Amino acid sequence: MSITLIQAQRIAEAAREKAIAIGVAMNIAIVDEGANMKLFIRMDNAFLGSADIAIKKARTARLFDMDSGEVGKLSQPGGPLYNIEETNGGLVSFPGGVVIKDSTGKIVGAIGVSGGAVDQDQAVASTGAGAF
Repeated sequence: MSITLIQAQRIAEAAREKAIAIGVAMNIAIVDEGANMKLFIRMDNAFLGSADIAIKKARTARLFDMDSGEVGKLSQPGGPLYNIEETNGGLVSFPGGVVIKDSTGKIVGAIGVSGGAVDQDQAVASTGAGAF
């Protein structure tokens, strides 16, 4: 089963609330199990350029079934996934993309967040994914 719109809204709202709590305007993207856009939020004053990054972080996490930061660790020079960012229409391989799993551990989607420092993006994305 893929993530529903109601679930995506709950995830996005949890992420938005975390972003407000840390004082950073964020772009929040949620994709379904097929890596298709389910929901997107651009908070007031969030960086325009971060919208594409949030979407690509979510897609990266779902396409490879691991958080985008983990893809980044594998894509360093000499690593087994070096230059993977050039595939699939462009990926983002730094933290802020988190897979969303159901109670059985099946991946049902992913969230991507951009607008702050990477540790802030990761914290907001993790909060959102945890609301599933």
